[in-house]
Amino acid sequence: TKMPVGRDIPLLLLGILGVGMSGPIIALTTIPVLALIFWRNLGGTLLLLPFALRAREWRTSEQRKGIFWAACAGVLLASHFVGFFYSMRYTSVATGTALAAMQPIFAAIFTTFLGGHIPKPAWLGMTISFIGVLVITGVDLQLSWRAFIGDIAGLVSGALSAAYVIIGSQAQQKISTFTYTTACYAATTLTAFPIIFLLKQRAFGYSHQDWLLLLALIASAQILGHTMFNFALKRVSPTVVSLIVFFEVPVAALLAWWWLNQTPPQAVIPGIILILVGCGVFVLRSQKSAPKSS
Repeated sequence: TKMPVGRDIPLLLLGILGVGMSGPIIALTTIPVLALIFWRNLGGTLLLLPFALRAREWRTSEQRKGIFWAACAGVLLASHFVGFFYSMRYTSVATGTALAAMQPIFAAIFTTFLGGHIPKPAWLGMTISFIGVLVITGVDLQLSWRAFIGDIAGLVSGALSAAYVIIGSQAQQKISTFTYTTACYAATTLTAFPIIFLLKQRAFGYSHQDWLLLLALIASAQILGHTMFNFALKRVSPTVVSLIVFFEVPVAALLAWWWLNQTPPQAVIPGIILILVGCGVFVLRSQKSAPKSS
């Protein structure tokens, strides 16, 4: 749980600001969800492609295997975006972001299926977070069916994000961050593209404001957010990064209040707090319970 130092501090601060801007921008734009995912990831791919080509990491079988895993992560990332984007439009930004922030808990659950185990002290954090989920979904179900569906979409996006991170960690052991993110974003783009036409969503013809919001989404969430966190993970513990990512929730909530005049229902605020506290307890206790190497 050693805190980041040097250049990792501004990288993580930019990452928090970038991902925090994601939810409010998605809620502001009227671009259809799959089209928004396509354009966002196409922009990220094109911006990072020159750096990936310069690395030339496709010549060995290990590097090609890393690119394959990056592509698999991209498919999962596309699925995560579908859930997260719909959550931003169906429920409040603060609520959907908090539910998606349960990624570390879902990652631990998935790890148990791969032969790992959840340390007993970490169960307290999981219990606190799940109580928070019950509070939020219970309140939203009473408010409207649409908000409840948004809550479920946020939860599913958190689970898919955990799977994306697990698969992505396999790729980053074999290739650089530039190659990984380029291959991952390209796979996300290719996953979303045919679905646009299957769902008969518009790929063009948006307002000037929507195009500007799309550019802001690419610059903030795609480049400053996901990419900066991937760079920091080369040196900073995933435990610390997981804890820092939780600051996305208050940043997104403040921006949603400022830009959209949107505040979550007062009854769900205790649930949001419980989720963040539970995730924090879970991550810290998991780290403390991990066996130390000699």
